Amino acid sequence: MTMTLYSLCGADAARPFSPHCWKVVMALHHKGLDFEERPLAFTAIPTVEGGFSKTVPILRDGQELISDSFRIALYLEEAYPEQPSLFGGQGGVAAARLVEGYSQHVVHGAITKIALVDIHDMLAPTDQAYFRKSREERLGRTLEDMAAGRDAAIAALPAALQPLRHMLAFQPFVGGATPLFGDYILFGALQWLRVTTGAIHLPADDPVSLWFDRCLELHDGVAREVA
Repeated sequence: MTMTLYSLCGADAARPFSPHCWKVVMALHHKGLDFEERPLAFTAIPTVEGGFSKTVPILRDGQELISDSFRIALYLEEAYPEQPSLFGGQGGVAAARLVEGYSQHVVHGAITKIALVDIHDMLAPTDQAYFRKSREERLGRTLEDMAAGRDAAIAALPAALQPLRHMLAFQPFVGGATPLFGDYILFGALQWLRVTTGAIHLPADDPVSLWFDRCLELHDGVAREVA
């Protein structure tokens, strides 16, 4: 039975953009598993699977229903052990948790300052109203205030990525010679930036850009097809 992955899109369902959903897309391809992706607008998420979750990703695998990208990755690792590993052992799970913390507490904050208005503009009107209200309440600033600082945020992005750049001086992927879920965590963040704003806003010769290009080529270039 083909799995169903519920992900996030704006008015154009062909441009899913959630960083957390991209982690799972890449993980499913890494495992070589068949799945159908069903992108949803923000306000449509509570209407699927009996209101199981207010956020995506949500994965339906037969009778199993799982939310949260890391929990989904752990589920895939346990349910499909014969397929390529996402973690390479328990040490890899622990390392991926560290990468997740760095990504969500540092990288996502930097990207939010760049992409917030672009995300708003991708949405249908109903979702624009929801997005503006929820994000302005969460951030304590208007979207317009965030937009005013966009150039400064782009200039600050390389510094936020220095830990990744440092690691890439020693190996081609976060996972070492080949990618693991830690790569997909950080890739998801930069793919979010790429899909919503059209670029990752780094020089082409930056080691992070070169790593990102390698990730775009993974799994027959499936991530490069969305732009």
